[in-house]
Amino acid sequence: MSVPVPYHATAQRPEWSSLPARLRAEVSTRMGAPVIQARTAGAGFTRGFAALLRTADGQSAFVKAAPHAEQPHLVDWYAREAAILTRLPAGLPAPRPRWTLWEAGWYVLCLDPVDGHTPRLPWDQAELTATLTAFADVAEALAEPPVELTALGLPRLADLARDDLLWWGEVAAGREQVPPLPAPARGRLADLVTLESRLPRYAAAATGLTHGDLRVDNVLVDTAGSVWFCDWPWLCHGPAWFDLVTLLITGYATGLDVDSLFAAQPAAASAPDDALDVTLAALAGYHLTAATSAPPTASIHLPAHQRWTGEQALDWLCHRRGWL
Repeated sequence: MSVPVPYHATAQRPEWSSLPARLRAEVSTRMGAPVIQARTAGAGFTRGFAALLRTADGQSAFVKAAPHAEQPHLVDWYAREAAILTRLPAGLPAPRPRWTLWEAGWYVLCLDPVDGHTPRLPWDQAELTATLTAFADVAEALAEPPVELTALGLPRLADLARDDLLWWGEVAAGREQVPPLPAPARGRLADLVTLESRLPRYAAAATGLTHGDLRVDNVLVDTAGSVWFCDWPWLCHGPAWFDLVTLLITGYATGLDVDSLFAAQPAAASAPDDALDVTLAALAGYHLTAATSAPPTASIHLPAHQRWTGEQALDWLCHRRGWL
């Protein structure tokens, strides 16, 4: 089953030429030479500027930028990401920050460049193997995170789940609506409420950190075949198996044996027996309800992708539970 719009083409971003002249001049100054080429990032669902920049002297960098007046939430996310990336353990496959600046009312985050592409769908076996191997390395490194990282006061997935991932309960109470459910899920609302309600307790038991937003569009495969994980502002205290579920939803949609892939990962070894079902229930409820009210600052493609993601998570859950 194909995604609504390819993940490498979901973004709606301003072009380099449309940024304020003062901002472009200052970025060029910080990079050491005039910017002569900007390749806008096609992946992602925000409207922030994001591009691989190249200068007249052959230097390159990946730059994100957002105007505080129009997109204060993006400014907060980029600033949080800069703080997190600076403190991640050495050697992890994550682009490192070079510098930040404020200019012309814009916040700018400059990162080491990764010349790559989002994983191909259906998944290429080599890219899948590389992604899961890199994920296992990140999960191991963040199982006992360094003090300088936890000192940032990172949120807890258990709290985020209570606030943002318990939507079936809201549906059952009549406070939220979702699109019509597929036949296997009809009459299963009580089961969905029960499953999603376990996520905060499971998440609270974790001692490590989790990326928190490890969708396929936050994965880059570089020209050497190495995998990098991007967009880190949602790093939080929580179990790594949560990220594993979000990453594998696209694998389920394209026919992979994702149950086996999940079980084979070291991050899943300590997961409760029903952790996969619990996470799928919570993600399905979140995405299906969020698809009905996307913010105007998001890409126009976000609702379709949220609906698709919710449908795939729910379908995966129905198959696992035998709701056929």
